[in-house]
Amino acid sequence: MDKNKPIYVTQPSLPELEEFIPYLQQIWDNKVLTNNGPFHQQLEKELADFLEVPYISLFANGTLALVTALQVLRITGEVITTPYSFVATTHSLWWNNIKPVFVDIDPVFGNLDPAKVEAAITPKTTAILPVHVYGNPCKVNELQHIADTYGLKLIYDAAHCFGVKHNGIGICNYGDLSVLSFHATKVFNTMEGGAIVCHDEATKKRIDYLKNFGFAGETTIMAPGINSKMNEMQAALGLVQLKHYHDNILKRHAIADAYRKGLQNTKGISFLPEPENTEYNFAYFPILVNETEYGLSRDQLYENLKRHNIYGRRYFYPLISEFSMYKGLDSAALSNLPVANKLAEQVICLPIYPDLNNKTIDYISKIIKIKTN
Repeated sequence: MDKNKPIYVTQPSLPELEEFIPYLQQIWDNKVLTNNGPFHQQLEKELADFLEVPYISLFANGTLALVTALQVLRITGEVITTPYSFVATTHSLWWNNIKPVFVDIDPVFGNLDPAKVEAAITPKTTAILPVHVYGNPCKVNELQHIADTYGLKLIYDAAHCFGVKHNGIGICNYGDLSVLSFHATKVFNTMEGGAIVCHDEATKKRIDYLKNFGFAGETTIMAPGINSKMNEMQAALGLVQLKHYHDNILKRHAIADAYRKGLQNTKGISFLPEPENTEYNFAYFPILVNETEYGLSRDQLYENLKRHNIYGRRYFYPLISEFSMYKGLDSAALSNLPVANKLAEQVICLPIYPDLNNKTIDYISKIIKIKTN
């Protein structure tokens, strides 16, 4: 391996170009670039079958899908959500003029703590927006019980968990809606892209109206929609990528196993457990740094890795609740979020992608273990 070449936290998984060219040729031949073209329609069908979900609507990216999901269910007022996620989760609320209410997370997987969710419900609460962090399933039954008891909508940010199954059921079957991301960094990518999973045809129609300016016909506008459609090139790449998904997950699994083996006896370094009864996608490989036991802080290790051209990421630091536009909220106080704050100060996600080789994994593990420059 070339130690002078940067090792990034992720790298897009792409098929051989020769495999993609026939799809491009078809796009060039039929001159349909967007607007629910043939590849768009085919990918929706194949993804619904692959993910074992009733209906799926494709989007240009996951953020637009999140923003639209809240519009679809006409969410207003306050929504209970997590401070421990990528900012798009909460930004989607802000764009809909909805007040986020942050609650703490569980210390095992970093997902919303159902007990904290229930305690935060007020008459203004209309929905819950959890995240399946790192692809680890939330406590879906407990969250659904809370939503049913209080008459709340339940929308999952499922950006991390493409292909994940829990107790044999595709994770996107839970809640009222689930939102996926197909960004280049994800285990399944269409360069940029996203989707909303729903459970009935009427909801899918409303989603499809909203992502296409609200059009229900040439001269009929059903709602004030936006333009967030996936184009044909993204959809075509998705069709090719889907063929390689299972092989890529096997490679990710092997990388995760290699990290666990290489770092298992490193004092002060720990891992999140693999979720039980779950078909997991190994989207991320987070480690937790206990400064007292390890001898360096998380940030010192992070900087040390960078000096060796290893670019892990502190997913998720700082907490969303620490950003200026949210910090003034009562629910954003760090005293309200001790578990999330602790996790945010300890976590580093190590590089993981299908083409990461064993020599590079060993090198990363060695740098973590020796704790020197």
